Amino acid sequence: MAVYLHEADLPAGDVLAPGPVAVDTETMGLITPRDRLCVVQISDGGGDEHLVRFGAGSSFDAPNLKAVLADPARLKLYHFARFDLAAIHHYLGVMAAPVFCTKIASKLVRTYTDRHGLKDLVRELLGKEISKQQQSSDWGAPSLTDAQQEYAASDVRHLHAMHAILVERLAREGRTAMAQACYDFLPTRALLDVAGWADKDIFSHE
Repeated sequence: MAVYLHEADLPAGDVLAPGPVAVDTETMGLITPRDRLCVVQISDGGGDEHLVRFGAGSSFDAPNLKAVLADPARLKLYHFARFDLAAIHHYLGVMAAPVFCTKIASKLVRTYTDRHGLKDLVRELLGKEISKQQQSSDWGAPSLTDAQQEYAASDVRHLHAMHAILVERLAREGRTAMAQACYDFLPTRALLDVAGWADKDIFSHE
């Protein structure tokens, strides 16, 4: 198991094995148009995590990373895909779908709790602990600390294992189709967020 840090793009070649990839992002804040994308972390589930760092003033070209993210044949696994899809589309210009979101899956099958954070899911489903200490650190700094790199890697390290468990639970509870419909709508939901409807329920009567 290793964590690889790359500047501005993934290396050329077969860095990632075929199949689903776990994806996450780190940004300067929670307002996508204002708070720039700093890191995209990605893993094929084989034990290594790749972190792509974008410095201040980046052009966000990243052709190798974009090719993976935009590949319609690759399922992308996220925790809270809504935010990551928006950041990736806004800065990299690609829609990183198709999607499986562990937070949505959790809310559909773990109705016995209101704790759907990544840390809670990893603890219950996998019996492991992850630290969220670096979540609010300065991801736009000229270099990433070892602690930041480990934090970023841990955000994608467990998504493949949780995906397998949550797929089974969705099937068990008869909610697979409902979950898929939610995932299919997520790209549109992300675009609505960036376009100014982040706090609006467009389906409500009001």
